[in-house]
Amino acid sequence: MLRGRHALVTGGGSGIGAAIARALAGAGAEVTITGRRAAPLEAMAANGPRLWPAVMDVTDPEAVDGAVKAAVAARGPIDICVANAGIAEGRSIFRTDLEFWRKIHATNLDGAFLTIRAALATMKGRDWGRVIAIASIAGLRGLRGAPAYTASKHGLVGLVRGLSEDFIGSGITFNAICPGYVETPIIDRNVNAIAERTGMSPDEALAVMVGANRHGRLIQPDEVAAAVLWLCGPGSASVNGQAIEIAGGQA
Repeated sequence: MLRGRHALVTGGGSGIGAAIARALAGAGAEVTITGRRAAPLEAMAANGPRLWPAVMDVTDPEAVDGAVKAAVAARGPIDICVANAGIAEGRSIFRTDLEFWRKIHATNLDGAFLTIRAALATMKGRDWGRVIAIASIAGLRGLRGAPAYTASKHGLVGLVRGLSEDFIGSGITFNAICPGYVETPIIDRNVNAIAERTGMSPDEALAVMVGANRHGRLIQPDEVAAAVLWLCGPGSASVNGQAIEIAGGQA
């Protein structure tokens, strides 16, 4: 389905990003996977052909531009850009200092902007492209105890919607996927953080996250990857500027 296409997936060494990268490669795309640490990327790339590791910090404009240029030189222009890299941390407004606020936005919003801008520059003059941002259900409604995270994901959805208008009719589409709680290593870190902050047991903290998904279970990374494949597949050209919920029910 995607043979001959070049995909870029940020945060591709684990979790949702790894599932997306595997799915795109399985569909025939050449997939550049990026992250800040080489070891997870190289381990991921060893899983099969068509996965190409590239160390890249999405908060560093020079690193983003350099990695994208190197990937394009090796595998051609970017056809599919999946801005997945993100930080999921919650703090109340009174515990949110400016340093924490900027850290969250530097990755979740600035990093997506830099990645998408660099990838789009390679799509110029072409009649097909897919830009997909992995946002969150927090990009559509408020997430209690996480105002900085919520604001960053709302901004990401806004970025996608704005770009969809700028490029409408070009053959390049822009969409955001907004998952609820997904079963990844981030869940383990959040369980510990919630338990520490509230005095809950780990089981009670996990139950809070599972209960936030309307169908009462954690979402699997492959469910998010399947949505990415759909947006890249035949019949998706009219899906543009959308925030697609994967949360087991209505937000």
